Amino acid sequence: MALARTDDAAELERFREMQRLCYRCAAEVAATLEPGVTEREACRRMRRWLLSNGVDDWLHTPFAWFGDRSAFTGFRTPAAFLPSGRRLEEGMPYILDMAPVRDGYSADIGYGGVLGGNRVWERLDTDLAEYRTLILELVRRRRPFAEIYAEVDALIERQGYRNRHRKYPGRVIGHQVGIIGGILPRRVGFPFGVRFLQTLGRELVKERLEGRSPLWNGARRSQHPPTPGLWAVEPHIGFRGVGVKFEEILVVTEDDAYWLDDDLPHVHRWAARADEAAPNEKANA
Repeated sequence: MALARTDDAAELERFREMQRLCYRCAAEVAATLEPGVTEREACRRMRRWLLSNGVDDWLHTPFAWFGDRSAFTGFRTPAAFLPSGRRLEEGMPYILDMAPVRDGYSADIGYGGVLGGNRVWERLDTDLAEYRTLILELVRRRRPFAEIYAEVDALIERQGYRNRHRKYPGRVIGHQVGIIGGILPRRVGFPFGVRFLQTLGRELVKERLEGRSPLWNGARRSQHPPTPGLWAVEPHIGFRGVGVKFEEILVVTEDDAYWLDDDLPHVHRWAARADEAAPNEKANA
């Protein structure tokens, strides 16, 4: 995996286009979800949409988690993450997650929603906005990745929720994203792309020799300042069988950081809620 050049505007635009493609897929597939559809069917819809839009490889194939599976309830083995026969029902939260590659450029996104209304989901989703602000602020301050992970844990505890990203393999809250290449063919070693596994293994060895890791968690290997490059960041919180997350690309430079794109569904959703709340806050002042 070739690391993206954070000083190359044209290259960053290719990643931005890829991320927007993913969010467009998620939004269009989410609009088709109805009671009775299964996680497997939602994943088939995402995969068909992506392939018809030029995707030719995968970091990982699409995932969908419905109901309490959005909070990883009962997840004890990696196989639990794979799409299941769980059927969507009215009021159920869902998460759509995909990480495709097109012409070597990759993205990894998480898209949350709910079929109909769910007040618990609305509360969690509103509180999720604080993680985007916190993570960016701490990365800009060059706090070690492991310390940022701990600060996210502290915020989760203050809000009264549960950390769900610790359920991911490696307990990661993020991982590096780059340009996927390699000598292996473009095929899937389900659910991960073979070329991605090849390049990830190479990066793990390289970064370990340098005392770093392409995976971001709370372990010793993440006890270093933020590594320049592109990072797919995915804080995931849960409460009473409801899980919410976002996942998007964070650009880390030698002395700064910023989110690759602010024109994203969850960012617009949070802004709309804040605008709705503002008149009430003024009235109660």
